[in-house]
Amino acid sequence: MTDLTALTIADLRDGFQNKAFTSQEVTSAYLEAMQAARALNAYIVELPERALEMARASDARIASGDMRPLEGVPLGIKDLFCTKGIHSQACSHILDGFEPTYESTITQNLWDDGAVMLGKLNMDEFAMGSSNETSYYGPVINPWRETGNNADLVPGGSSGGSAAAVSARLCAAATATDTGGSIRQPAALTATVGIKPTYGRCSRRGVVAFASSLDQAGPLAQTNRDAAIMLKSMASVDPLDTTSVDVPVPDYEAAIGRSVKGMKIGIPREYRLDGMPGDIETLWTQAADWLRDAGAEIVDITLPYTKYALPAYYIVAPAEASSNLARYDGVRYGLRVDGDDIVDMYEKTRAAGFGPEVKRRVLIGTYVLSAGYYDAYYLRAQKVRTLIKRDFERVFDAGVDAILTPATPKPAFAMAEMAADPIAMYLNDIFTVTVNMAGLPGIAIPAGLTGSGLPLAVQLIGRPFEEETLFQLGQVVEDAAGRFAPARWW
Repeated sequence: MTDLTALTIADLRDGFQNKAFTSQEVTSAYLEAMQAARALNAYIVELPERALEMARASDARIASGDMRPLEGVPLGIKDLFCTKGIHSQACSHILDGFEPTYESTITQNLWDDGAVMLGKLNMDEFAMGSSNETSYYGPVINPWRETGNNADLVPGGSSGGSAAAVSARLCAAATATDTGGSIRQPAALTATVGIKPTYGRCSRRGVVAFASSLDQAGPLAQTNRDAAIMLKSMASVDPLDTTSVDVPVPDYEAAIGRSVKGMKIGIPREYRLDGMPGDIETLWTQAADWLRDAGAEIVDITLPYTKYALPAYYIVAPAEASSNLARYDGVRYGLRVDGDDIVDMYEKTRAAGFGPEVKRRVLIGTYVLSAGYYDAYYLRAQKVRTLIKRDFERVFDAGVDAILTPATPKPAFAMAEMAADPIAMYLNDIFTVTVNMAGLPGIAIPAGLTGSGLPLAVQLIGRPFEEETLFQLGQVVEDAAGRFAPARWW
């Protein structure tokens, strides 16, 4: 029998329909792979009994001819998503022991469509990080390594566990979230496909909040088609989420294979950075050539406020984090460290429960919201955000269908390489934060390898709620570049 963990969601769907294998067989293969890959630290909770129970139920439905869109497909769930009765702690010590009494809307959508839950995936604490080194449960190891070098590399963050698990074939696909690049950046560093949908496309109910005006959930998958299949199941309007937008969810998979002839693709001059590695510059040009060869028109564009996006983001996001994380005080759930009085208890609980990166961002956020600084920092950053959004609107109004950029400024880097320099770490999000600030959809598609064998990706940015266009264009890049998988060393 073929390696079941190497099959895509589309392959699994066909195999189930043709009775080539069962969900129980596929799920068992993934459980064995997970056990063999614990050195990657991608999963923090494994659920073999639950997974096999869900697989048996799926096999019964398949046998009866009542097959749902994700029937029997084994998935990993980022620890930021609340799952009823199961560890949901945003990989933070302050939520120690928390098991919610409800299911997030997105995970409920997945279970309603027949998916199987393998376990909860590691991540940066409260989704704050670009390398998955801030988790209370330890760092995730990238399954990719440089040719001839056994040094451990980061998988990107904050959805590093999701990206590593998909890349190492420890799940068919995974849920993820993106506040400033936390789907697209790890996708780029692990040769997986990751899409951040338009803000409001997927419900945020039951997703632990980092920065509420920026957070958006999306999938990480092996292929462009799999990402389309996943997003169709994840996306929905939700009356319990006031930021959820009531627009129809199209059949994203149907967009794959459509001609891109006549589409106009913008290349922003502001994304050409000094010191950008030659591999990334070459790949960006190559991707533009692939799209041109497929019939698209490539045009130069300008997004002048891009240069202010990163500093504005690192004011807005910490400010919202400071507000959101104020609720974790040790009173009703999670960690509690006793103190002399309630204020002492608050202080000791938060000091013990939050990691260094979370503390750093809470302090920054509290500072920029404080009296005397609100206008100078937070209000000004929000004005810059409006100008960034206006840049994109102007470009799209001029007839541009999508924008092509690099996904990251560099390939996967070594563990602890940037631990002492948070600014250098933040710069990993330089190509991705604009998309969150403007609320737009963006997808990262693997497009090639560096000379030392590490994956690189390009990013496509689309108009609001036009994720179909990104899947349409993404398929051109994927078909031209081919697919990539790491050599198994774990």
